[in-house]
Amino acid sequence: WPGGFDAHVGRWLGARQQHAVELVYWGVYGIGSSASFIDPADTIDVIPQAPGAMIGGTPAAEFLADARGQQIARSDLVNNVEVNWVYALGDRPEFLPRQGPFSLMWLAGFRFFQVNDVLTLTSLPGDAALGPADLSVATNNNLYGGQVGAKLDWRFLPSVRLNVVPKFLLAGNAITDTTTLTDASGTTATFASGAPLRVHSQLGVFSWLGSVDTGLAWDVTDHWSLSLGYRVVGVGNIAQADGQWPIVLASPASLDGIAAGSSTIVHGGFAGFEARY
Repeated sequence: WPGGFDAHVGRWLGARQQHAVELVYWGVYGIGSSASFIDPADTIDVIPQAPGAMIGGTPAAEFLADARGQQIARSDLVNNVEVNWVYALGDRPEFLPRQGPFSLMWLAGFRFFQVNDVLTLTSLPGDAALGPADLSVATNNNLYGGQVGAKLDWRFLPSVRLNVVPKFLLAGNAITDTTTLTDASGTTATFASGAPLRVHSQLGVFSWLGSVDTGLAWDVTDHWSLSLGYRVVGVGNIAQADGQWPIVLASPASLDGIAAGSSTIVHGGFAGFEARY
């Protein structure tokens, strides 16, 4: 349950102010967890193994086979940027008493959505003098595309509104994946051929995203509102690090390519304020 930041900037246009342009950014940072296992009475054969590979002049097998312990850690981040055109069928939602209890607005625009997923395995070799080795798989999804949506407000109390904002995005997804094996000092391992054990792959696919914001807004004045709510974002046909985890580190070709088809849900609460000028 990490934190994030959310900001919206917009401008109503025209004499009736039925049209608007808005810029939206929000991000969630530091999503992650880890688990570790150390048992001096037992050893672990790490997956994957790297036959023929060397780490700083030492066979990689000395780090990955018969290890005395290991830790697996995940670190993710999400970034979201939108530019939307908004059309209000009636009056602006903060002025609902003049028109009635309901307000419906349509929106269409451009959206960029990033999901970055890093999975790191730290192996503690049986020979403590060697120090740990880190295998990292870093996958990055960059979704670009057009979205449509709506904003529905219901004023059920004189100054309190319930609002729902559903959106749908169909996007191209530029995916990258980088797999690296290093020692504690950051020295990159090498394959038996001498090539660095750092392989970068790229893939382009179509992905989709659906999101719903549900919240309450208290219009303190015509110029100030306080709000809180809950956001759910589901994104499909993406690549995640665990889906790229290798079985064997034999050559650059053994790590080439990206497997898409995963999906994830990001959800959480938000609270903030709105100032109207």
